Amino acid sequence: MKKQAGFTLVEFLVAMGVTLVVTAAALSMFSDAVRTNETVTLMSDMTDNLRTGMNLMVQDLIQVGTGIPTGGIPIPSGGAPSAPVNRPGPPATNYTFPVGSVVLPAIEPGANLGPQITSPDAAPGPNTDIVTMLYADNSLALDQDPINRTAAAGVTACNGTIAANGSTVQFDPACVNLTASNIKINPGDLIMFSNVQGNVIQTVTDVNGQQLSFGTNDAFNLNQRNDPGGTIKQLQTPAGSGTYPPTTATRIWMITYYLDNLTDPQHVRLVRQVNFNPSQPVGEVLENLQVTYNFVDGTTNPSNQPTVPVGLSENQIRAVNLFLGARSTATSTKTRKYLRTNLATQVSLRSMAYVSRYN
Repeated sequence: MKKQAGFTLVEFLVAMGVTLVVTAAALSMFSDAVRTNETVTLMSDMTDNLRTGMNLMVQDLIQVGTGIPTGGIPIPSGGAPSAPVNRPGPPATNYTFPVGSVVLPAIEPGANLGPQITSPDAAPGPNTDIVTMLYADNSLALDQDPINRTAAAGVTACNGTIAANGSTVQFDPACVNLTASNIKINPGDLIMFSNVQGNVIQTVTDVNGQQLSFGTNDAFNLNQRNDPGGTIKQLQTPAGSGTYPPTTATRIWMITYYLDNLTDPQHVRLVRQVNFNPSQPVGEVLENLQVTYNFVDGTTNPSNQPTVPVGLSENQIRAVNLFLGARSTATSTKTRKYLRTNLATQVSLRSMAYVSRYN
């Protein structure tokens, strides 16, 4: 009989065993690669959101106090009682600056004023923080000339007017042209008025060509004009005359950062809100925001304070410590747990950091 070529049963079983071992090893390596890629993707997403949110907060903090008078901007006070000034913050809650405040500081802490974030795999943590900051809009040529100015040698007149009660301001287009492409004032903007008598701040409620209106019942409660202090009437000379010395106008940004867990409870967002305009998300997958402050009082110089220590003020803040925590959008296939990471930094406030040791 002719010898028939082929595999024996033993050879076939050995070949199948080797193939199965190699296939299992390949599948295991592929599964590990998929899980590793998933972990890297989740971590990258968290890191990108952390860095984006942190970078924007740092950029704003670096500008805190720019163009703001030393000690803050006076606000209506001394009434019986004065309505507190409203403050932007998380939705569905009304926030105000501390009762009894007579100035808007360049930065206002907000310890525990943010929401308590509930994680699906952990008990609720501490309440998150919010932070509010002020600085002048140096890109706007609104204060290039006074609203009102008499002509003098080498100086042209500016024939703008300020209503005796401060309800309207009319700009002279020869000095400040509100219709120019680089000057855009909108309702809700904050305008600081300054002259030799001091500074005050009001909220724009209407824009009509060269005229800005500052109606009562504005969102901030800044357009109060019957209080004995902190109103635009205090800029008149003499007081109560309805006459204003040369007065300039500057747009001020009020910016608040907080975590929003209401718009989309499954995806907590870090938002940036300018004045009372709609908030803008600047980071996602976040679950914690904590802010502390370093003060300089020349004695103990308390640091890492969540609020203003007794006897000190916001004007003594010299550095801000930021902490952002993030949680992955999904659990890891490998560990069946959520991934977490965080980012922390310290920002020295440029316009408030200098302390003279010789005074």
